[in-house]
Parts: sequence; C-alpha cells; structure tokens
Amino acid sequence: MTTPDDDAALPEQLRLRREKRARLIEAGNDPYAISVDRTHSAAEVHAQWGHLATGEETQDVVGVGGRVVFIRNTGKLCFATLQDGFTASDSGTRLQVMISLAEVGEERLADWKADVDLGDFVFVKGRVISSRRGELSVLASEWRLASKALRPLPTLHKDLGEETRVRQRYVDLVAREEARDMVRTRAAIVSSIRQTLRDQGYLEVETPILQLVHGGASARPFHTHLNAFDIPMTLRIAIELYLKRAIVGGVDRVYEMGRIFRNEGVDSSHSPEFTMLEAYQSWGDQFTIAAMTRDLIVNAAAELGVESVHTPAGEVQLTGEWAWVSVYPALSEALGEEITPDTTLERLRAIADARGIEYDPAWADQKLVMELFGEIVEPTLVQPTFVNGYPAIAQPLARNNPDDPRLVEAWDLIIGGVERGTGFSELIDPVIQRDVLVAQSLKAAAGDPEAMQLDEDFLRALEFGAPPMGGMGLGIDRTIMLFTGAGIRETILFPLLKPQG
Repeated sequence: MTTPDDDAALPEQLRLRREKRARLIEAGNDPYAISVDRTHSAAEVHAQWGHLATGEETQDVVGVGGRVVFIRNTGKLCFATLQDGFTASDSGTRLQVMISLAEVGEERLADWKADVDLGDFVFVKGRVISSRRGELSVLASEWRLASKALRPLPTLHKDLGEETRVRQRYVDLVAREEARDMVRTRAAIVSSIRQTLRDQGYLEVETPILQLVHGGASARPFHTHLNAFDIPMTLRIAIELYLKRAIVGGVDRVYEMGRIFRNEGVDSSHSPEFTMLEAYQSWGDQFTIAAMTRDLIVNAAAELGVESVHTPAGEVQLTGEWAWVSVYPALSEALGEEITPDTTLERLRAIADARGIEYDPAWADQKLVMELFGEIVEPTLVQPTFVNGYPAIAQPLARNNPDDPRLVEAWDLIIGGVERGTGFSELIDPVIQRDVLVAQSLKAAAGDPEAMQLDEDFLRALEFGAPPMGGMGLGIDRTIMLFTGAGIRETILFPLLKPQG
C-alpha cells in the first residue's frame, strides 16, 4: 500500500496523477468506470463516416472510447486523439475527439483540462463531424474518464530502446505500430498453419507439459517437484513421444502447437521458452512430411501476401521447388575432398583445426561431421533446402537408412542459412527403439545433461504396434523470424528476461 510519504517521493508526473485520482475519488467520481455506452469503435466510425467533406457535420451521435495518445488543450476548444485496441484486422485506429465550451459547458471543459492526461482511457459521446482541417472527429456533448493512467506514456514520436520494448511490451504495443503488427502477423501465421493442417486431415491435441520422463529431443530440461505425489518432474523438452502414443492409439494424423522449455542459452535465436509445432502422419515418411512442411510455409506466405522474404543471408524465394542436399556429399563439395562415414576422426579434426572451428576433443566422428556441416555448409543454404543423410547420432528417434545404417532417414529445413525445422521417417521398431533409448539413458547416467531418459511407457506403447509414419517439428518463433526479420525476443510477445537490478 502506498502512503502519503511514498507519494511525496515519487517523480512529479507519477505524483500528480495520483493526486488527480485521489481528488476524483474524493469528489465522488470513480476514475475507473465499470462500463460505458460505447456504440462504435474508431475503425467503425472511419468506415461509416470517412467520406465526410472538410467542415461537413452530421446529426449522427456515437459513443466512442479509447486511449488518449495526443492531447491539445487550447482555450474554448480542446482536441484529443483516441486510439482503439488492435485486432486481427486493425492495428489500432485513431480518431480525433473535440471538447468545446459550447457543447459541454464551462465546468466539464475545465474538468477535461484538469483531469485528463496522455494514456488515460476516456469515453466520448457526440456528433460525427469533419473538422475545418478535414479530420474526421467526434464533437463531444458529454465525456467521462474511463480509466486513469498513473504512469505517463513515452513520447510516441521517439523510439523506445529495445530493452524497454521487451520489458514493457504493454507500453511498446501502445507506442509502436510495428509491435502491434508483429502480434497480428504471428496470429495470422499461426492461424494459417492450423488451417493447412486442418485441411490435410490433422487432429489437434494437447499433451502433458509436466512430465515424469524427459525425452523426444536432446536438451537440458527444467526440473520441478510435484508436491501431491512427492516426485520430481520436468517441463517438456519436446512433444514427440506423446503424439506417437496417439498414433499408436489410432489417430491417423495428429499435431500439437505448444510451449517447449529447454534450460539452455539465450541469444538472438534461442529462448528457454518457445513455441514448437510437431506433427505426425501415419503411412508417411521423411518425404511426405517434408511436402507438408513446405505447404505450411508457402501457405503462411500466401496469407501474408508475399512470395519471398529478405534474410541477412539474402533474398529467399519461397515458391517453387525446394532443394534437397545430403550432408556428406555437400560437405565434400564445400571442402574439395571426399568426406564419408568412413573418414577418420583424425582427418575431421585436422579439417576443423585448419578452418578454426572449435570442437570438443571428446566428440566422436559423427558429431564432428555435424559441427563441420553446420559451420561450413549450412550458412550457405539461403534458398529453402531440406538437408538429409545425417549421421545416425543426429536423430535417435529416426529410422536408420536401410542402405547405410550409419545414416538416418531425417532432414533439417534450412532457410536463409538458419535451421527452421526438422523431420524424419520415424523409428517404429520397439526393440531397436529400446536399444537407442537405453544408450541415451546411459549417457544421462554418465552426466550428459542433454541425453534422453528411458521412457518405459513410451516403449510399451510402441510394443502395441505403430504404423509407418513421418514426423516433423517446426519452430514457430523461428518461422515468425523468417517472415519478419526480427530477433526472437521481438517475435515472442512476453519473452523471458533476466531480472533488472
């Protein structure tokens, strides 16, 4: 609770606004309305009366409400600009209101000047007119304060610093149309993805976020504790294993779009909490699921009205055919020498050393191949490219290549030199899957924080039989980054941030 002494120590703007609030309450005027008779949004006023000629007046009375983002109090006539909340189809339309002595009287004009500040929400009832300068306006016959803002908005014509934008997103949304457009763009892309999946016969489900066993990916989990059962639990690092259980249960095509939690680094493209899409199709493989993934991206582009996007790596054409490249041949071409699964670890280390690529001396040859590919080849893949033929270590839950079991039937989607998603022909043999997960659990027991645990219930589900299937994962935040060119903190409405101070 704030005391009078606390108020006295506040900055002047905050103190004055609190004094106004107290004065209004003392006078019996609640500065926080329960409801008002709002009949039109600003957008609806513009749509219905936007044709008015300069100086034209009507007898049409409307009730409008909005946040005050501009105010000019001059003598007998005051002007303010109200901003609507934004929607999927509107970025926050603005509308001028006019408070005149002749319409509201001396007392209410004085109240307006004394009580209303930038950032306040106000309700105005009056006739729709076009001002002498040709601005569509509502000429108030009455007004009331709907919500008193106790903190001033930033100056709208000045840029907010990035740190302020992400820490106070609520302010960012008011101040910057770009911030509002980011939310609307994300919503449009997510809606398009859902529509494409719906059209292709996928069912959307929800699976547990709190899990007894973490699996489905190689990642460091967040740990928590369930008091009711007195057992340790983790936040999920992937959605995969429960969706595969659904396939076992007979769902033909299934997906989930939801939050994933990985206790890892934070940078311009990584967040500990992010949104992932995972989808699985019965009777599919890495190629059928790749075709579906392409549909998701192309249809999202169509929803936004674009065919290409600009990335730091160059302009990306999203329509047309998407390329396929294999890890070992592509790495061989880039190095000018043949690299195969038989290439020795010593030779791979020599290549890394010669190119200044850092690596862990404990890495095996497959891991080092992946690092070399990621550093040398991946940044050059500007146009949409499915990279397949990965070493088996890359995807423990993927099916091995029947022609060379040292490789897996899996791909990463690279666009603009950045991985955007992954997919594979799923491993459905429960015996082999057990061997893989046992090997992962031994790594975990040896101290590997990213190794998967042994999930006996998942293995039991596979033993009931699963059809051949293709599966994919697509980072939604990275997809938004692709279309907007923004960093991950800008694409997430309220990103996780290090506390201040």
